[in-house]
Amino acid sequence: MSTELPESYGPPPEGQPSPPSRRTFIATTTAVGGAVMAGGLVAGASPTGAAETSAAEVPPSGRVSLTVNGKRHTAVIDNRTSLLDLLREQLGLPGTKKGCNAGACGACTVLVDGERSEMGVPPAGGWGRVNSCLTLAVRLDGAEVTTIEGLADGDELHPLQQAFVDQDAFQCGFCTPGQIMSGVGCIEEGHTDSAEEIREWMSGNICRCGCYVKIVRAVEQTARRK
Repeated sequence: MSTELPESYGPPPEGQPSPPSRRTFIATTTAVGGAVMAGGLVAGASPTGAAETSAAEVPPSGRVSLTVNGKRHTAVIDNRTSLLDLLREQLGLPGTKKGCNAGACGACTVLVDGERSEMGVPPAGGWGRVNSCLTLAVRLDGAEVTTIEGLADGDELHPLQQAFVDQDAFQCGFCTPGQIMSGVGCIEEGHTDSAEEIREWMSGNICRCGCYVKIVRAVEQTARRK
């Protein structure tokens, strides 16, 4: 027995609209479905959607101007850029080392004015030692930063740099820039009354090669001559 419906049941009663045939119904619903699908595709590729996607992919950026080792620098940076990456990758100052990149080893220590030391209040001069890997560069707009490259006075080494030479306190050398910058801060802060005090106030700087005894001696030597 056939289940096919006839295409038509004959003419409709006069005055009533003609019911759709099966062929007309299928053609109409297919066209509507296609239009809905096409509408969805068009909506996904609309100019507004594209603009929103592009905006989400562009990282926030800002202009920062700061003085590093006495020289003024201005740069447009990703707001998430650390001071360490700004120094090493954009300003070409690789003396500050990237160690753990998590604030645990002190290899990236630099001096920044107006910043509190991680271990206490900075001296009257207003600067402090900071882990540059944990410091957002955009926060330092207008600040003065001193790295290991800016510590010497021309060809004359800073007294603590000379003490490191005298005490042979840089065996592998990787932590040396951070140790020296932290040692300068420790001396200026006045935490050098004993070897134990120096060790306590420089505990954020890790020596990996066993030169720590000589590093403490270098800090003591410089503090005594100050």
